[in-house]
Amino acid sequence: MPRTLITSALPYINGIKHLGNLAGSQLPADVYARFKRARGDEVLLICATDEHGTPAELAAAAAGQDVRTYCDEQHALQKRVGDGFGLSWDWFGRSSNPPNHRLTQHFCEALEQNGLIEERVDRMIYSLDDGRFLPDRYVEGTCPHCAFPKARGDQCDNCGRLLDPMDLIDPYSAVSGSKNLEVRDTRHLYLLQSKLADRIRAWLDSKTDFPALTKSIGYKHLDEGLIDRGITRDLAWGVPVMKDGAPRPGFERKVFYVWFDAPIEYIGATVEWSEATGGNWERWWRTDKGADEVRYVEFMGKDNVAFHTVSFPATLLGSEEPWKSVDVLKSFNWLNWYGGKFSTSGKRGVFMDAALELLPADYWRWYLTANAPESADSPFTWEQFQNTVNSDLANVLGNFVNRILKFAETRFDGVVPAGGEPGELETKLFKDIAAGIEALTASLEGMTFRKAAQDLRDLWVTGNGYLTEAAPWTVIKTDPERAAMIVRTGLNLASLFGRLSAPFIPFTAAHIAGAFEGDDGAGWPQADGAAELSRLKLGCKVTAPPVLFAKIEDAQVAEWTARFGGGEDASA
Repeated sequence: MPRTLITSALPYINGIKHLGNLAGSQLPADVYARFKRARGDEVLLICATDEHGTPAELAAAAAGQDVRTYCDEQHALQKRVGDGFGLSWDWFGRSSNPPNHRLTQHFCEALEQNGLIEERVDRMIYSLDDGRFLPDRYVEGTCPHCAFPKARGDQCDNCGRLLDPMDLIDPYSAVSGSKNLEVRDTRHLYLLQSKLADRIRAWLDSKTDFPALTKSIGYKHLDEGLIDRGITRDLAWGVPVMKDGAPRPGFERKVFYVWFDAPIEYIGATVEWSEATGGNWERWWRTDKGADEVRYVEFMGKDNVAFHTVSFPATLLGSEEPWKSVDVLKSFNWLNWYGGKFSTSGKRGVFMDAALELLPADYWRWYLTANAPESADSPFTWEQFQNTVNSDLANVLGNFVNRILKFAETRFDGVVPAGGEPGELETKLFKDIAAGIEALTASLEGMTFRKAAQDLRDLWVTGNGYLTEAAPWTVIKTDPERAAMIVRTGLNLASLFGRLSAPFIPFTAAHIAGAFEGDDGAGWPQADGAAELSRLKLGCKVTAPPVLFAKIEDAQVAEWTARFGGGEDASA
C-alpha cells in the first residue's frame, strides 16, 4: 500500500485564522489527503499549532492570561474550528509539547557536533520603553530594498526579502511603537547556513516535482546568498536552550527562535500521534526505518516557502541523520480581500469561525478550492462567492441530485428501477464520464486544485446535460422501460458525484451517500463509465435528501458586506 505523509503550514496560536490561511495550506492539504485515502493510500495528515515566540506572549498578556493557559485555550479553539471545516487531521499537535522540545534540542546538538552552530555576540535592538530586547518580528521599519514602510525585522512582506532588524530604516518597536531604541550586546547561537549553500542548492535541484513558484522562491534566496541565521532569542516562552542535558551556560534566559523549532514540529506532532495511538512515527520520518518509501507533501502559502526551501532543509541536511525530506512542496499565492490582504492583526476579512456562523463548511470549501490562488494572487469578493455557490453548488450539483432522486421517489417507488438497456445516449455518456474521471484524477494527483474543481464541475454539467436530453419525465409517458433505464443511470450519476465530490465537499458527499441504501460513499471511482453507472444494486432504496445548497440571496450579500466590509474601500 502506498504511503503518503501530508503536512500543512502550522497555524499560529494567536487567534482564529482567516480564509486566506485556510485556502493556502490546511484546506488543500485536506482535499489531497481525502483523495489519497479514497485511492487506497495509507495517509498520515499532520498539523499543529505554532505556539512559541513573542506574538504568543503579547497575545496572552493582552488577554490577561499566562502564556500556557492562553495557548491551551487557543489550541482547543483552532482544533474545534478545523473540525468544523472537516479538516481530517490524523493528528493536530502543539509545538509547545515535549516531543518538539526534545527534537529541537536534539537537532541543535547534532548541528553543533557537525560544526554548524556557532556562538556569536550580537548587537541587537533593545527597547528602553518596553524594557526588553525586541525579536526581529517585533522591530518594524522601512525596507532597505523596496522602501515598504511596514517591513518586519525578519522579512519584508512586500518584496519577500529576508531581513535583519539592523537593516531597517527608521526602526520602531512593534510592541509599543516606541522609537526609543538602542543597540546592546547579547549572545546567540547561529546556524551556519552559508556552509550548506551548495548542498541546499543540490537538494533543491533534485526536487523535480516542486511547482515553479516553490523553486523560484528557493532559488531567489540561494542566488542572493545564504546568510547565517540566529536560532535563539531573548524570550521566556519557547524551547529552552540546552547542552548536555542542562541549560546552556549564558543562555538560561533564552529560547530557540520560533522559526527554528516550528518546522521540527512536523516531526514532533508525529511523535505525539505515535505516543497517543501506538503508531510508529519513525517509519514516516526516518529513511533508515522505512520512510524512504513514503511520499511526503507539504502545503503552504508563499510567505512560508523560504523557510522550507532553505532553513528547514539546512536543519535536516546539516544533522547528517537519515531524515525524510519533502518530495513536493505545494505553495500557494495569496487569497486577497478585495485587492488588499486578509489580516489577522488588522482584523480584515472573514475568519474561519465567523464563516461557519454564516454558512456550512462546504460552501466555503468549494469556493476556496475552485478559486485557489495557485498561479497568481486571487481576490475574494462577496459577489464572486455568491455566483460560484449559486451556479456550481445550487444550480448544477444540488439541482441534479434533487431532481433525479425526487423523480425516483415519485415515479419509481423510491428504488433503483430495473428495465431497459443502455442506448446511444448512454454509450456517449459512459465515454464522457470515463474521460472526466480520468481528468479529475490526474488533476488531483498533480495537486492542481483549481483545475480539479473545474474537472469536477464539468462532470456535474455532463450529468445535467444527459438528464435534460434524456428527459425521463417525458419518456415515461410512452416508454416506461426506457424511462427506468434513464432514472437508473441518473441515480448512479448522483451516487458517483457524491464519491467524486467527497474530497472537496465531504459533508455534502455524506448526505448524497446517505440517500442510497447500503452506499457508504467510500473509494475512488475507476475511469470506467459503464461500470460506474451500473454500480447501484437494482431495487436499492433511495431517499431524496433535503436541499443540498440554498442559494445565497442579494440581501445576505448586503448584510455580510455591511458586517465584514467589501467593495472598493476594502483594502484601505
